[in-house]
Amino acid sequence: MFLNSKMKTHMETTELKKIALNEVHEKLGAKMVPFAGYNMPVRYSSDIEEHLAVRNGVGVFDVSHMGEFFLRGPKALDLIQRVTSNDASRLFDGKAQYSCLPNEDGGIVDDLLVYRISEEEYMLVVNASNIEKDWNWISSFNTEGVEMENLSDSYSLFAVQGPKAAEAMQPLTSVDLENMDYYTFRVDAFAGEEDVIISATGYTGSGGFEIYVKNNSAAVVWEKIFEAGKNFGIQPIGLGARDTLRLEKGFCLYGNDIDDSTSPLEAGLGWITKFNKKFTNSDSLFKQKEEGVSRRLVGFVLEEKGIPRHGYPIVDAEGNELGTVTSGSQSPCLNKGIGLGYVKKEYAKAGSEVFIQVRKKCLKATVVKLPIYKG
Repeated sequence: MFLNSKMKTHMETTELKKIALNEVHEKLGAKMVPFAGYNMPVRYSSDIEEHLAVRNGVGVFDVSHMGEFFLRGPKALDLIQRVTSNDASRLFDGKAQYSCLPNEDGGIVDDLLVYRISEEEYMLVVNASNIEKDWNWISSFNTEGVEMENLSDSYSLFAVQGPKAAEAMQPLTSVDLENMDYYTFRVDAFAGEEDVIISATGYTGSGGFEIYVKNNSAAVVWEKIFEAGKNFGIQPIGLGARDTLRLEKGFCLYGNDIDDSTSPLEAGLGWITKFNKKFTNSDSLFKQKEEGVSRRLVGFVLEEKGIPRHGYPIVDAEGNELGTVTSGSQSPCLNKGIGLGYVKKEYAKAGSEVFIQVRKKCLKATVVKLPIYKG
């Protein structure tokens, strides 16, 4: 049987990309799954074991599917200021910033990190599922000749996370890891490789570093990370634990908790939405700030046994719908069902009683101040 051209094209466009260490993860026994167009390790042992390894010790995620854009030139900052919500003029060399790309309809194109390498060079780190979308979006505003380079397929990214990360990784670099400030980075030697970006960032809430290396150095650096961490019980960690770790801390996941239809103000991202400059849709967002939002993203903890899932309705005691669960899971640290979801603003205050509709049952939950897990 022969494929027609339309079918063949569809198959080619949906073929999974492979990160540089794909075979390494397969040999480690990782369960590989499609994620954001990539073949990615979701777990090596169990989600709970891997989650607790990061909370209590040190673990390593291969998140090489993330996108890296480099913007260079005298107008690079102006472009970043135009398309992002945060104030990138506050950055200095070696400083990183969490931000988002607002769209023109009140929602979010993506959330991202902005790194200032020098006065005229920046690195933007974007979500894997949005690489092409973000590139096209930023490019559409590049009217001043900023040099843009998409090196997403050239870099590997290892997130070494947990309270023992600094001590475990210190033998691999002369950079004083223990005293690196949160959201700062250095371009230095690491694991015998030059010009590695060592960033005191991560999405677990347990401290640690993100290591950006060129693909041709990835295997060597990965191996040396595990050699250095051997006495600290270092483990490879999959995307399953990454999701529960970020959820316990109330960190948003693009496509679940924020998307093209969610305002950064509704999502609790007012702290990265700075109105001392003009940016995409800033006038409308400022008006929304002045008038107030009608719904808010909140964290909640179930008071009854059960697991909330994405898409489950959030209701009041009479069964009236208040909103929807955007992320939910069993918390390995709290041993309770937890989640994030949008609710009417009058139910967004910590201590509010809500119910999560799980099939035909309504399970009682309490809105809590983020982070959900305080440890």
